[in-house]
Amino acid sequence: MFLAWSLSAQVMVGIGDTAPDFTLTAHDKSEVTLSSFQGSRVVLSFFPAAFTGVCKNQVCTINDQLQSSDMENCAVLGISVDSPFSNNAFRDANGIDYPLLSDVHRQVISAYGVTYDDFVIGGYTVAQRSVFVVESDGTIGYSWYAENPGIEPDYDALFAHLNS
Repeated sequence: MFLAWSLSAQVMVGIGDTAPDFTLTAHDKSEVTLSSFQGSRVVLSFFPAAFTGVCKNQVCTINDQLQSSDMENCAVLGISVDSPFSNNAFRDANGIDYPLLSDVHRQVISAYGVTYDDFVIGGYTVAQRSVFVVESDGTIGYSWYAENPGIEPDYDALFAHLNS
């Protein structure tokens, strides 16, 4: 079961919470809805901006580790406020196999409580670097949040959780 989350929510979702459902536009301009993955685990990988160093490391490391593991029933969705065109170019440039979704209206980053205001310039809000695992029952089973956008996720802890 997925929760339709109020857009005014600013508290980060935590372990055991129902994952806020969403529909976003992917890099290929298709629509992707979280609840369509019900019955599977989904890694939500929020990143601030395409074509930046730490974001590249994040999307590539998750992509590479997922490819090298034997995880069935696990999907990954990358989420940023970048346009589908930027996400598509970023995905192609880095050989990413999973969808990169555009939250240009900041609804999903607000629902998950992972907004980062004044990124590089005043008034520019992006996704704070964070990772959530939505379990097959629609609840959050793992969460990680960077206090500083320059910090990469704890990949060992993420993949230990996914392999448990």
